[in-house]
Amino acid sequence: MWEIIRAGGGFMWPIVLCSIAAVAIILERLWALQTSRVIPRDLGQKVLNWFESGQLNEEFIAALERNSPLGKLLAIGLRNRHRPRELLVERLEDGGRHVVHELERFLNTLGTIAAVSPLLGLLGTVAGIIHAFNAITAGGLGDPRLLSGGIGEALITTAAGLSVAIPSLIAYRFLRGKVERLVIRMEKEATRLVDAIDERADAGRDR
Repeated sequence: MWEIIRAGGGFMWPIVLCSIAAVAIILERLWALQTSRVIPRDLGQKVLNWFESGQLNEEFIAALERNSPLGKLLAIGLRNRHRPRELLVERLEDGGRHVVHELERFLNTLGTIAAVSPLLGLLGTVAGIIHAFNAITAGGLGDPRLLSGGIGEALITTAAGLSVAIPSLIAYRFLRGKVERLVIRMEKEATRLVDAIDERADAGRDR
């Protein structure tokens, strides 16, 4: 491996750094975006039950906020449960943007790595070809070994750049899709809570 990196020239180092960063981001996001961590099982229904039974206090809401991204969103709804529906929905939308931002953390960096890695490989290819032409200029075409270093550098950096870019792009698309699916589920849970708050408010007005 070390010999391959050395043979690829100076552009191999940023490609290697990109690969390390990509692996770290992918593993971290796969851990953080587990469905059980973002949307704990039956959390939405439990919150509805607690709300309908009147078992709410600031300590409970603070614990819910620390529970998970969904818990943080539902806590915003509970803190604003006495406000009009329009203002409640507005606060939920504002909080939802913050939650989504947390879920998408590092994904833009991963997308950048997927886009930049092949360009770094292309730069390495150009550098390798330049070295090959310099060798031709210095020594002529009599010794093929003079060309092998430059051609080898060009091929290695191209392959390395693509080897980093392809998995990074696949992971980026997969993780973005997972975030979108999680956000849709959280929106459904938040809507259920808003409807429950509305029903209680209507019942209170009818008394």
